[in-house]
Amino acid sequence: MEFKDVIKNRYSCKKYSDRQVENEKLAAILAAGRLAPTAKNLQEHHIYVIQSPEGLAKVDSVTPCRYGAPTVLAVAFDKNNVFTYPGGKRDSGVEDASIVATHLMLAAADEGVDSCWLNFLDPDKAAEALGLPENEEILMFLDLGYAAEGAGPLPNHGSRKALAETVSYL
Repeated sequence: MEFKDVIKNRYSCKKYSDRQVENEKLAAILAAGRLAPTAKNLQEHHIYVIQSPEGLAKVDSVTPCRYGAPTVLAVAFDKNNVFTYPGGKRDSGVEDASIVATHLMLAAADEGVDSCWLNFLDPDKAAEALGLPENEEILMFLDLGYAAEGAGPLPNHGSRKALAETVSYL
């Protein structure tokens, strides 16, 4: 699929069938996340693939937003292995994990797999529920699967502000 079609056509799926993502497609999605750029190439992210009924129940215990997806990726980062930017106010953890998550989401669309970025969660409770190491912080969950019959983008999906409202030239 052309990249412009991937970014134009993907949407946040809110209703999934029970059809599981094929291993080859999941591998391609995960490989795309591995290629994401990170500050100083620290690659501080860690992706957890959740497909078991027990794991999905843990996801359901910390967010109402799985929407029946048969696979969930938890994108986390190592808080102890981040680059601190000049000024000391920010570090690369959230930023780099966001880039990885975006690569995963767009790769899923390219593979014909539907997704939804979930951040309606308490990252500490989510990390605890999944038993993550203390040095890892969850940024988000990414639902993966195939849209159920009748599912589609929200009515406002195609609504975008004009570039003039969101871009300034200095």
